[in-house]
Amino acid sequence: MGNTVLLIEDEPNIIEAISFILARDGWQVKTHSNGHDAIRAVREHDPDLIILDVMLPGKSGYEILEQIRADPDYGEISVLMLTARGQVKDREMAERAGVSRYMTKPFSNADVLHAVRALAGP
Repeated sequence: MGNTVLLIEDEPNIIEAISFILARDGWQVKTHSNGHDAIRAVREHDPDLIILDVMLPGKSGYEILEQIRADPDYGEISVLMLTARGQVKDREMAERAGVSRYMTKPFSNADVLHAVRALAGP
């Protein structure tokens, strides 16, 4: 496969779990753990897909997603948003910001892998 995923997440256990399952599936996983300079990390790693936490130090995932969608180089990239907040209003905010797929915590490893494969396409 050889595709690159940028995981923007601040919880070490989630970083470790997602990195492991994706690497085992052939993905190159890059990680970043804060919202302050997440856009810089996107440009630096040039990922094929982004997994983005909602609650990050420095800037929310919603704000980061809006910046990604406004970026001419990355506006079309697939973004899987992860959140512990599963209320309808949270999902609607993510959809308004342009999320590709929204997943609530806790989630299974199989669900994450399935979502990444679906977003990556054939």
